[in-house]
Amino acid sequence: MNIDNIRSDILDYGEKIFVNSAGSSLMPHSVVEVIQEYLHQEEIYGGYKVEAMAAEALADFYVLAARLLHCQPRNIAFAHDATDAYTKALSSLDFQPGDLIITSDDDYASNHIQFISLKKRYGIIIERIRNLDNGDLDIEHFERLIYRQHPRLVAITHVPTNSGKIQDVEAIGKICREKEIIFLVDACQSIGQLDVNVGEIQCDFLSATGRKFLRGPRGTGLLYVSDRMLDSGYAPLFIDGGGAVWKEEGSYEMIHSAQRFELWEAPYALMIGMKEAIRYALDVGLVNIQDYNQELIQQLRSKMESIHGVTIYDQGSRKCNILTFRKSEKSIEELITSLEAQNVVCGLSQRHWGLIDYGKKGIDGTVRLSPHYFNTLDEMDNLVQIIDAI
Repeated sequence: MNIDNIRSDILDYGEKIFVNSAGSSLMPHSVVEVIQEYLHQEEIYGGYKVEAMAAEALADFYVLAARLLHCQPRNIAFAHDATDAYTKALSSLDFQPGDLIITSDDDYASNHIQFISLKKRYGIIIERIRNLDNGDLDIEHFERLIYRQHPRLVAITHVPTNSGKIQDVEAIGKICREKEIIFLVDACQSIGQLDVNVGEIQCDFLSATGRKFLRGPRGTGLLYVSDRMLDSGYAPLFIDGGGAVWKEEGSYEMIHSAQRFELWEAPYALMIGMKEAIRYALDVGLVNIQDYNQELIQQLRSKMESIHGVTIYDQGSRKCNILTFRKSEKSIEELITSLEAQNVVCGLSQRHWGLIDYGKKGIDGTVRLSPHYFNTLDEMDNLVQIIDAI
C-alpha cells in the first residue's frame, strides 16, 4: 500500500489525527465525487431518468459487494444502514412463543433492544453465551445451550462496538451449519477493516454499514442472504414493490435474489457512493488493509500499555482496530476534551452502548480509538505522546 497516495485521496486531512473509523470514517474523495455527480445529473434530468441512465453502474454495486464478501451478487441487498439490514433479516423469521434466540454479552445495543422487543411481543426466550476468562466466547457453553433447546436463531456481533475483540463467528457458524440453525452476523465493525468471508463464517444473514471502516457515506448498508435462506423463501415481513411483483389481487411473486429485502425507493446517489467505497477498498486490497491495520494497532496498544494511569479494556485472544481506554483521575469527558484540543478526532463509548460488558468491567464508558489504513505509525506515536501528557 502507498500511504501517501491513500492520504492524498482524503480532502483537507491537515494536521489532525483521525482515529474514529469505528464511528464514521473519512471518505476517499472519489466517493464524494461520484455522489455529487449523480446528484448533479438528478438536478438536470430528474431521479427516474438518471436511475435508468445509471442502471449498469447501479447493478455493479451487487457485483462489487459480492466480491467484498466472497459470495454471489444474488446474495446481496442494499440497505439504508446496518440496523435496517439487521431488522429485515430478523423480520423474515416467523417467531413463535417460546422460540429461543442465542446471542452474546457483547452484541450491539440496538440488537439487544430488538431481542427484548421480540420477547415482549412474541414471548421469545433470550440466552447469552458465556465468556471465558480472557473474553472469548465459551464455545462449549454454546454447545450446551443448543443441546438443551434447539434455537430459532443464533445472532452474534463479529466485532463489538465497545471493544476491540474479534468474536469467533467461524466456530459458531460451523456448529450452526451442522445443526441447521439460522445464523445472523452483525459485521458492522468488521467490514472494511477485516477480510470478511461469508463462506468461511457459514452465516445465513450478515448485516453491515457503509460509513465505518468501509469509508462509505452515511445512510448506506448491505445485507448478505445465503442461498439456503433465499431458496427456502425467507423474506422480510414488510416486503414492497422492490422485492416482489403483484401478480394477482390476492398474491405476489418474490424476486429470486436478496433484493427481495430491499425497498423500492433507494438513495441511489448514496448507493453509487457506497459502490465506489467498496471498489476503493478492493483496489487497496482487504488483506493489505487487514495486515497494515494490525501493524498500526499493535504499535498503539503496546505503547499505550506503558503509559502511567492508562487502563485498556479490550479483551479476547484476537483483537482488531478498536482500542478502548480510560486514564486514572480523568473522566472520559475530560479525556475527550483534552484530545480534541490537540486536534485528535476519536470516539466516546458510553455504558448504554455496551451495557452488559461495561457492567462486568465496572465502568460507565471509555474513550474509543479506531485507527485505519490511512493512518501512519508516526501518528500512533504522536497520539501516545498526547495521551501521556494529559
